[in-house]
Amino acid sequence: MAVSESQLKKMVSKYKYRDLTVRETVSVITQYKDLKPVLDSYVFNDGSSRELMNLTGTIPVPYRGKHVDANGKIYLPYLHEWKHPQSDLLGLIQVMIVVFGEEPPVFSRPTISAPYPPYQATGPPNTSYMPNMPGGISAYPSGYPPNPSGYPGCPYPPGGSYPATTSSQYPSQPPVTTVGPSRDGTISEDTIRASLISAVSDKLRWRMKEEMDRAQAELNALKRTEEDLKKGHQKLEEMVTRLDQEVAEVDKNIELLKKKDEELSSALEKMENQSENNDIDEVIIPTAPLYKQILNLYAEENAIEDTIFYLGEALRRGVIDLDVFLKHVRLLSRKQFQLRALMQKARKTAGLSDLY
Repeated sequence: MAVSESQLKKMVSKYKYRDLTVRETVSVITQYKDLKPVLDSYVFNDGSSRELMNLTGTIPVPYRGKHVDANGKIYLPYLHEWKHPQSDLLGLIQVMIVVFGEEPPVFSRPTISAPYPPYQATGPPNTSYMPNMPGGISAYPSGYPPNPSGYPGCPYPPGGSYPATTSSQYPSQPPVTTVGPSRDGTISEDTIRASLISAVSDKLRWRMKEEMDRAQAELNALKRTEEDLKKGHQKLEEMVTRLDQEVAEVDKNIELLKKKDEELSSALEKMENQSENNDIDEVIIPTAPLYKQILNLYAEENAIEDTIFYLGEALRRGVIDLDVFLKHVRLLSRKQFQLRALMQKARKTAGLSDLY
């Protein structure tokens, strides 16, 4: 039964990159129907365990392959140098199909009851895809030689030995040192040495990677700081340029104001000189008798307004009493009303707007 995406999300609910894992798993199981995601306990090298999701099933391999150790671990450059987003689960499956198509990851297990004839290997095993494996060390455990027939699961023929021949089509190769537990269950020195070399190499590699990542992060931070400083410098230059333009504009306006002030001072001086020689009553000359009447009425009405104001000031200061104040205000008010009525009539006759 196919696993839904919601079920996958429940399986990897504690994963840090849950959505990415679900997306790649769906892509793989959609193309390879025999692979099924299941939850299982995985034991790490330090003895700790954790429940992780794994893909169980088979993938179509045309023929031949290797690159798997006695514990079932796969060693491939694509897997060992995994780097997201260039690497993904679907790409790993496709690389495994191609590599295992050349050399199968399985081999026959020899039986004790049927002795096998001696066999000269065709060459040292290919360790180019196995990380931290020194040259001359096989990826297979001791006592499990690679299958020379090229067909998985086909053991050597039982009984007897191969007929002697004068020549062999396979070139002679030096003996291969094996890595892994021996038949009696003990661990050889070569196995311990290879394990130590692998552990040290991995630690140095990861330490170097951490240092490089840290240096790259510092370099990126410095580059961002440099970009910010360049942007700030550019903004300061723009501000200085704008301020210079504003200062030039202000200086120009100051010069213009000085010229206008000089013109106004000259005009005032000229008007003062002319006013000393002219009578104030002759400064304004109406163009028609009706306009002259309106001007005289307006001047007399304002004079009455000022008189009433000063009478109020005299009453407030006690210069005159209330009876005198009321008597004069009554007379002046009647006169002011008559002047206003006459002025309104004259303005209407002249075609002017109402003043009040």
